[in-house]
Amino acid sequence: MIENKIKTLRKAAKVSTMQDADKLWCVIAGSEEMINNVSYEAILNKDRVKILCREHIKAKESFVTQKFDFLMLYGDENKIRDLSMMSKEQGGAYLKIAPYYTKNESNLLLLVGMDNHIKKFMGDGEKSHLDFKFLLEDKTTGFIETDVSLTSKMPSLIKKTIDPLFKLADVELSTVLISSNENDLRGIKDQARKNKLFIIEFEKFLKED
Repeated sequence: MIENKIKTLRKAAKVSTMQDADKLWCVIAGSEEMINNVSYEAILNKDRVKILCREHIKAKESFVTQKFDFLMLYGDENKIRDLSMMSKEQGGAYLKIAPYYTKNESNLLLLVGMDNHIKKFMGDGEKSHLDFKFLLEDKTTGFIETDVSLTSKMPSLIKKTIDPLFKLADVELSTVLISSNENDLRGIKDQARKNKLFIIEFEKFLKED
């Protein structure tokens, strides 16, 4: 989990619709290169948008380690739109979160991970009768980086041949926003971790240090 070291503007949470909102939150996930490009553009426009956090995430499955970056932004609706479109054009996934959700939904959680892990989380949650609401979703359309950990006994020529094939694998990444029942919040977070999902409690961005 990330450290809660972020001061956010509470007044945006009072706005009830995206049409009325001057500012939005936006989460973007995808390759490190794409996130670097979006971050650079955000830094150039720091008077209009803030980078709230950035995480580099690794998810290991079998002998393959999948790597992706996660970025959270807050700022001017028009600039957020530009950055989200930029991320999509470069193969990323994004969610624009209007103050409507912070006002009308409780216990908001952001989940990021491989699409098959997201689907398994949803199925496991249903089986366990966990009470949560599926609000928003987006998926990557491009590549994310993967590393393959092959046995040291394997000839180096074979390793050099196989490794690039995994690095070019087109792995679908999903970004999801859900709200949950207070009583099931812990169970939902545990289920997300079991399914190797990166999870953020959105309410932490609505509080001061």
